Amino acid sequence: MTGIIGAMDIETQGLIQKMTDTHTEEISGTVYTVGRLGNHDCVVAKCGIGKVNAAIAAQTMILRFSPDRIINTGIGGSTSKKTHIGYVVIADHVVQHDMDTTILGDLRGELYLPKEKIVRIPCSKELTDALQSACEAIGEKNYIVGPVATGDQFISGNDKRMMLNQQFGALACEMEGGSIGQVCRVNQIPFAVLRSISDSMSEEDDAVEYATFSKTAAEKSIEIITSYLSLRPAH
Repeated sequence: MTGIIGAMDIETQGLIQKMTDTHTEEISGTVYTVGRLGNHDCVVAKCGIGKVNAAIAAQTMILRFSPDRIINTGIGGSTSKKTHIGYVVIADHVVQHDMDTTILGDLRGELYLPKEKIVRIPCSKELTDALQSACEAIGEKNYIVGPVATGDQFISGNDKRMMLNQQFGALACEMEGGSIGQVCRVNQIPFAVLRSISDSMSEEDDAVEYATFSKTAAEKSIEIITSYLSLRPAH
């Protein structure tokens, strides 16, 4: 089973509408839609915005539905001059940029997991490669693979965006992927993070860009996930 998590309706409803043989379960306020998407068993959840909501949804999904893999999909902001509105970023690893215990001698973003300390949480190479193939299959050429930075902030302003690029090499920023990655890491579940860029490093107002382009950016992420599933062997 493939688990798919998005933060908002615009990131998940398009997938849920394509599903067949569905039923829903509500756990701790989050609705999980279980069914078939294409020829695959899937569970889709709208987790809500932010790291804690995302972590709750991911852990619950793992314990209740036992997915073989989890994909976090949706929109994000650019933190690089390489990623413009409408571009797609596929994470090769995720970081949590707002984790800061540097005063204690730790690295910026360093996480204390039960069995390790880690800054960069690697995504599944198999899933990352498959998402690239999904982009190619629909003719989406404007995709790039690299780090995605997560934090409980809407990053606004080119200075803040560039800081994330300089500190972590981040190509995009968002508010869920890093925490989902952390949950998958401790549960040993392969995961991937896909972000379609809705706001960029430009002179335009970031909130205006987001309001203007978030829907079309989300639609692109849905199209790529649908393509990914169509390329997987049926089961």
